[in-house]
Amino acid sequence: MPIDTGEVPPDKSDFDVIVVGGGPGGSAAAAYNSLNGCKVLLIEKGVWPRDKVCGDAVGGKSLSHVEELGVLPMIQATPYYQVDSILFGSANGSEVRVMLPKDSYEEKGLMSGYALPRVQFDYMMFKRASEIVKENGGSVIQGFTVKEVLSKGSGPSSRITGVTGKFGGGRSDNPMMTFSSTVTIGAGGYNCPVSRKITELYDEPHKDDHHFCGGYREYWENVDGLEGSEGQIEIHFIDEVLPGYFWLFPVKEGVVNVGIGMLISEQRKQKGMKKSLKKIQKWVIEEHPRFSGRFKDAKLVEGSEKGWQLPFGSPRKEAPSFQPRRGAMAGAMTVGDAASLVDPFSGEGIGNALLSGKLTSLHFDKGRHSEGFTQEDAERYMVDLWNELGGELSNSKKLQSMMKWKRLTNWFVNKASKKEEIGTMMSEMIASKETQKSLWSPWFLFKTLVLP
Repeated sequence: MPIDTGEVPPDKSDFDVIVVGGGPGGSAAAAYNSLNGCKVLLIEKGVWPRDKVCGDAVGGKSLSHVEELGVLPMIQATPYYQVDSILFGSANGSEVRVMLPKDSYEEKGLMSGYALPRVQFDYMMFKRASEIVKENGGSVIQGFTVKEVLSKGSGPSSRITGVTGKFGGGRSDNPMMTFSSTVTIGAGGYNCPVSRKITELYDEPHKDDHHFCGGYREYWENVDGLEGSEGQIEIHFIDEVLPGYFWLFPVKEGVVNVGIGMLISEQRKQKGMKKSLKKIQKWVIEEHPRFSGRFKDAKLVEGSEKGWQLPFGSPRKEAPSFQPRRGAMAGAMTVGDAASLVDPFSGEGIGNALLSGKLTSLHFDKGRHSEGFTQEDAERYMVDLWNELGGELSNSKKLQSMMKWKRLTNWFVNKASKKEEIGTMMSEMIASKETQKSLWSPWFLFKTLVLP
């Protein structure tokens, strides 16, 4: 059903916080800042319900936030797929099933992981955020396209002051409207206007194909081996997709999100059929000896074929500023995809989006920042964000690089399928940052992978 977001605020209204983008990161930022006593304007370009192309798997990291914001009961009352494990497959056919650390989540009354269509998850996040924003004196608008991010000053000495835009997009005759704020939070995805404005003012790159992934997704019904409402999700590193991967993520009973992800820089090296992720996926589904049989009686959900881009949070070589790229400045912060926080190995970004959304509320205080959100405040936010996520994002970049080597991937998955300790290690890596760090210890790798 449509979401009633109430009255549109008058032109030239002033807010403590403006959030551009109503996805999970933007909804979280708007909700947390509202709960922190701020008058918030939450802007969404689309009109609900709206789809968001994604793998749809949501890791355990996000659950504390959806519970804290009151969204978890909404999820549990709707159809979803309970994820208890991840199956990794290699090019030579070896497979290892890694169980998620269910006990550690159940102790907190949470699920270990789940998957559901983003049209469903984002709807609930935005609906709950809208309620919180309005309860705390703010406003929410849908169908509003930001045309310009406003700033005062020039270059790095600038300060972002708000946004200008209009309802109905570029073809509309609706008048332009301007809204101002102490801080503007960019949550508009990989091409967020706030994120682009920040890098533009600092004359720094916004997009790097070595850290951007192209993705393609379809929904299928009745895929063999993925029946029921609880079980595994699958990630396959196969010849036709390397150095990317092919995934099978059930989202509810009988429906599976099927897709491919590949670095744009690697995709551009491919020739012929491999230039199109859609064509690669069609071949895998129809002709690959390991998968064609599983789709024999499956049916494509018409209209679900969509592609998109993901900005990875992998560390850049000789980065011009903060890792993974400049994501804040005087008067502005960015979250989620707009801050380039997608995990470069798993492709999961919702948990990092929610975490960064909450972090903005810990760095902005309307009383303390009554004279403005300064460059020093912005730098503290970027440093804290990288301190929080940098370790796991760097580790994931190493794992991503490893997956480019087919023989190494085959050997590792084959070893893991035969040695219980490796499966346990991989399971603990999902839940423990300390275990992730140990992965890069040469002695740990030698005794785990090499010794019998």
